Amino acid sequence: MMRRDPTEPEKRLWRALSGSKLGGYKFRRQAVIGYAVADFLCSQKAVIVEIDGDTHVDGSDIERDCRLNELGYHVIRFGNDDVITNLEGVCARLLAILEAAPDRWHSPHPNPSPEGEGLQTTRDFTE
Repeated sequence: MMRRDPTEPEKRLWRALSGSKLGGYKFRRQAVIGYAVADFLCSQKAVIVEIDGDTHVDGSDIERDCRLNELGYHVIRFGNDDVITNLEGVCARLLAILEAAPDRWHSPHPNPSPEGEGLQTTRDFTE
C-alpha cells in the first residue's frame, strides 16, 4: 500500500532519486530489510533514507535504527517539511553522505550470477 500511495514528500524525493539521478547512485523505494521497510535504500552504500511525517514521534525509531545499524546500514532521516521546502538541500546532504560512505561490495553486484548462467547461444534456441 505504501508503494502505491506514497506521501507528497516521498513522491518528491523519489523523483530526485529515481533513475540514478543523484550522483549516479541507484535507490529502491519501500525496500524490505529483514522485518523493516525502508522508505528509500541505496544498496551500494548501505544507506537508508527515512522521511518522517508530522505525526512522527522523535525517538520512536531508535530501536529499529539500532537493529538496522547492526546489520550494517546507515539510517538518515529527513522531515516532511525539509523535503517540501528544501529538496535541493536534502539532496545535497544525502549526496555528501553517499560519497563519504564506503561501498558495501567491490564487485558490480553482491550476488553475481553463477558462471555461464544466462549465456546461451542462438543455436540453443533453434535446435
